[in-house]
Amino acid sequence: MKQIQVPKLVMFDLDGTLAESKQLLTSEMAALLAQLLTATRVAVISGGALPQFLKQIVAELPPGTNLTNFYLLPTSGAALYEYTDGTWKKIYEERISEEEARIVEAAMREAAIETGLIDFSKPAYGERIEYRGAQVTLSALGQQAPIDEKKAWDPDHAKRYALRAKISERLPELKFSASMGGATSIDVTKRGIDKAYGIRKLCERLGILESEALYIGDELKAGGNDEVVYKTDVQVRPVESPVDTMKIIISFLP
Repeated sequence: MKQIQVPKLVMFDLDGTLAESKQLLTSEMAALLAQLLTATRVAVISGGALPQFLKQIVAELPPGTNLTNFYLLPTSGAALYEYTDGTWKKIYEERISEEEARIVEAAMREAAIETGLIDFSKPAYGERIEYRGAQVTLSALGQQAPIDEKKAWDPDHAKRYALRAKISERLPELKFSASMGGATSIDVTKRGIDKAYGIRKLCERLGILESEALYIGDELKAGGNDEVVYKTDVQVRPVESPVDTMKIIISFLP
């Protein structure tokens, strides 16, 4: 494959783009990311909390990976971490208070009951509602549901559209926003805090134009959880799977 010019910043979605949902990076993907980090700055922006990023991505990178070129934006860009002096340093976090989180959780439970899409009395694969500091996430099947069950639950997005609409109706419109997260999840953040916000904040911090950055994601379509990226001036590359992502990374490498 012909090598093409590397953007000043390459940003990735996580689940469905770098790895399967909640799964560790493959050794092949980890090696490619490490190589890319020698050529440019790299960021990952997704709905998970920081511990998920550290487990799913960072811990799988080869020893000696240049982490000073790596930026983590968990909770859909509501927080930013960079690697300094051997540790991950928080640069900002648009935190939801615990009192606000309780309001959001109540809205999620009421929406689940009204739509009939989630029965909280039945067992789940881990917690269904998780407070992540800057975000509250509703996972219909539980946080640790098997990939096959996640993919089968809402293939046409209809269930998540319905849940998002009913949750939004119950939240103060000017204070919170609800968006689709992973294959079975709805994420609630403060109004205006989304992937576009995170992209703008990171580009400002690095002193680069948004147009000099590239975003790669598997939901760059109407209604997808990457759609908000189109509110920025970044370049975009849609993918269907981590295999497509690896091909793009390889095209940047000598």
